[in-house]
Amino acid sequence: MRRNAVLLERKLGAPLELVGVADRSLRPMPALGLTPRLITRDAAALVARADVDIVVELFGGIEPARSLILKALTAGKDVVTANKALLAEHGERIFKAAARAGMAVGFEASVGGGVPIIRTLREALAGDRQRAVYGIVNGTCNSILTMMTEQGAEFADALAEAQRTGLAEANPALDVGGHDAAHKLCLLVTLAFGALLKPPQVYTEGITGVTQADIAYARELGFIIKLLAIAKEDDGAIETRVHPTMIPARHLLAGVGGAYNAIYIHGEALGSTMYFGQGAGQMPTATAVMADVLEIARARTAGAGARGHALGYPMAAMARARVKPMDDVLCEYYLRFQARDKPGVLGAIASVLGRNRISIASVIQQGRGVGGAVPVIMRTHEARERDLKRALARIRRMHAVSGTPAFIRIEERL
Repeated sequence: MRRNAVLLERKLGAPLELVGVADRSLRPMPALGLTPRLITRDAAALVARADVDIVVELFGGIEPARSLILKALTAGKDVVTANKALLAEHGERIFKAAARAGMAVGFEASVGGGVPIIRTLREALAGDRQRAVYGIVNGTCNSILTMMTEQGAEFADALAEAQRTGLAEANPALDVGGHDAAHKLCLLVTLAFGALLKPPQVYTEGITGVTQADIAYARELGFIIKLLAIAKEDDGAIETRVHPTMIPARHLLAGVGGAYNAIYIHGEALGSTMYFGQGAGQMPTATAVMADVLEIARARTAGAGARGHALGYPMAAMARARVKPMDDVLCEYYLRFQARDKPGVLGAIASVLGRNRISIASVIQQGRGVGGAVPVIMRTHEARERDLKRALARIRRMHAVSGTPAFIRIEERL
């Protein structure tokens, strides 16, 4: 804000002033203009001060962020936050409090870093009906899968390298388990479909089970593996799922590598559009935060009352999401078995799949096991998740199959 103070004042028509910073460990940094006068450890007092108009919350986590945001809204302050976990878990309460107080909540930095997807869904695409959202929204997972795809690394080695370079946390469970992406999907669903969604309603599966063999077979089948956050409207219900997904290598999302994020949206009238950029990091996040600050400041200087609907809908019009059960979801699937190399085994597996209404589209069997186990790769036609799980449970008990069968969902027609 201080670096671009003159530019921001030109855009706003009035100066923006930093009047206080609350942090228990922050020390004065004169080079950044953070003098002892600006720094306080009493965040609760700061958010209620009369000279504060906009509160920017960047603590992360649930508390004290939730309490401070609610206190700020009650005190007549607008709020900007990058806290996707808080909004996914407690957004309904926060947005209702903002609506009652006539205050704004800006949260552009909570999904996609510097990618302006929140504002795009709320405003630019407001005139269309959204049918589906596909997001690469976790830079850590995308970096790991990119290393596995381009460098031939196994998951553990790619994760270690991501941690070494600072792309992954020391405890990466929230990212590699898919939970961070699920938090972001909750916000995307609310904006795209006007439905309130909580993280437990999102089927969530991480990337820890993806192997180099899966990467190689995906390539042979013409696919790339990405961790996708997926939401689809289906006759009033919404599919909400986060999991490793095979997508066509020719698709735009397949080319999104490293720590970059991308959100691919299919609208009824507009068709498909994609929004791409840096999904994390100090400067992308700061860009999104300052965009929210500027938007809210413009509304304040214009004398506006309530600063519009933060979610693109009045809270009174929001409905709780009716989520389609994962067992009812239809997908194509990639299947990988370790099967004994002897006559009749492939036919026995195919028979189990057929009895469960699963049709095989193609089969790959490479090499001979000389009596041992060999990998058998199958791609199915569209099948119901419930049927696939039932079939795999039966196949797992076959003496001719060793280990646990692996499967990855395919999204051919994004």
